[in-house]
Amino acid sequence: MEVTLKRTATALVAKIPFSQRRPLSFSSLTRPPSNYPGHIPLSLPEKLALAVGSGLMSLRDPRRGDLIAAFAESTATPYFIYRLRDAMLSSPTGRRILRDRPRITSTSLNLPYLRSLPPNTVGRTYISWLDREKVSPDTRAQVRYIDDEECAYVMQRYRECHDFYHALTGLPVVREGEVALKAFEFANTLLPMTGLSVFAAGTMKKSERERFWGIYLPWAIKNGLRAKEVINIYWEEQLERDVEDLRRELGIEPPPDLREIRSREREERKRKKEMEKGAA
Repeated sequence: MEVTLKRTATALVAKIPFSQRRPLSFSSLTRPPSNYPGHIPLSLPEKLALAVGSGLMSLRDPRRGDLIAAFAESTATPYFIYRLRDAMLSSPTGRRILRDRPRITSTSLNLPYLRSLPPNTVGRTYISWLDREKVSPDTRAQVRYIDDEECAYVMQRYRECHDFYHALTGLPVVREGEVALKAFEFANTLLPMTGLSVFAAGTMKKSERERFWGIYLPWAIKNGLRAKEVINIYWEEQLERDVEDLRRELGIEPPPDLREIRSREREERKRKKEMEKGAA
């Protein structure tokens, strides 16, 4: 992209009569310096192109975490990520998180220790969800396209806490569960990516869409609006706490067990097929 910008600028300058040319500073053909490791500064047109392209592609394939991450970052500024940062600054716990800058990884959490905790604890609920869904906390992409360094950490923190929201609500990583959780996150965080992800419901099967509109979207809106700001949870300090106690404090009521519902549907379809085969 940088090479293309340089070539375009050079070509435009070449078309200007020599007598009318003004000297161009070197900085006009290069990007501004990065504000933190991995940061990629983008111009406004580049951010718009990234938002449109990654948004459309992620709707076609919601499993592309890289596209969802790029879409989240390109649409979070200039307002939404600052609102989330301000929500953290207004909370004593949020301010401690911003000061300490904890990261959620398999090493920082000590996953074997979490497996040794009692079943009713937050940590055991979290690791049980990770094991059941076969996912890892080490797969979250690094933030690259948010210019403000502190806001970049806020986005990183949101991203790394996502699996805790899954564990707290019990929603699985299947498309239906992801869309339901994104709707909850939108009602709670107002990040545009989470709200626009709801349109992915249009790619689901008819029975899944009916469940989403009838059960999980109303649940998401009600609980997301009612719950405290989930970005302000210092998860590392809640691991030994009773999970039901934390849910009550936050104002989160778990939705109907989606995996159980889907399992019952599969069994019912299997039973009907066997009956039809027997009748034939």
